[in-house]
Amino acid sequence: MTLGCLLLLILPLSIQAQKSSNPAAQGFNAAGSDAKAIAIADQVMEAMGGRKAWDGTRYINWNFFGRRNLLWDKKKGQVRIDIPADNSTYIVDLNKETGLIKHKGVAMTQADSIKKYAGVAKSIWINDSYWLLMPYKLKDSGVTLKYKGEMPTEAGVASDVLELTFEGVGRTPENRYLVYVDKTTHLVAHWQHFRKASDEKPGMSTPWENYEKHGKILISGRGTNRKLTDIQVMSSVPKTKFVMF
Repeated sequence: MTLGCLLLLILPLSIQAQKSSNPAAQGFNAAGSDAKAIAIADQVMEAMGGRKAWDGTRYINWNFFGRRNLLWDKKKGQVRIDIPADNSTYIVDLNKETGLIKHKGVAMTQADSIKKYAGVAKSIWINDSYWLLMPYKLKDSGVTLKYKGEMPTEAGVASDVLELTFEGVGRTPENRYLVYVDKTTHLVAHWQHFRKASDEKPGMSTPWENYEKHGKILISGRGTNRKLTDIQVMSSVPKTKFVMF
């Protein structure tokens, strides 16, 4: 076999290995996404710690702007949400939308009430986890990625800009995001949120700063005005966290 033939055999395998190092979620719109945008999303994953580290992450805890605390079992798809202001705790299976519900100090026992507040809890988790973990979700189900060019952030960070649109997923699939990826660090530096994909001006524009290593992955506590605190990545938690209020 000639060297040229050998290279032809090896090259497709090498390309396939690169593609599979950060496989997209089932339902990601690869056909409608730009190759450059996908490549940048893969760079972000690598800069954040890599896909292997992300897949191996089990429990993530954080406080959402001082309003509520979330503990997510990433492997089992369970979340515990504690809201001290109204004495509520939701312990929910995110896939089945059922679980243990204490709302305003009262434990729910009726199936319809449990279903209602389990849905509320899932909506909270969808929102709050996106604020914390969006860089890991650039190739999620229902996402289309487009490369919008180079542009500095409001702080002047030279960035590649990705556009995220959604179809058939989440509670607000009509949203659109522009995500600014630092050209040097390959970390998300800023994002802009548009309530409707057709909106010309963002409803929100905030930085992604203060990255710290938790476990084997990087997580941003966000900017100075809006902070996500009490961030922890753990390999185990007390069993009572998901069975008792």
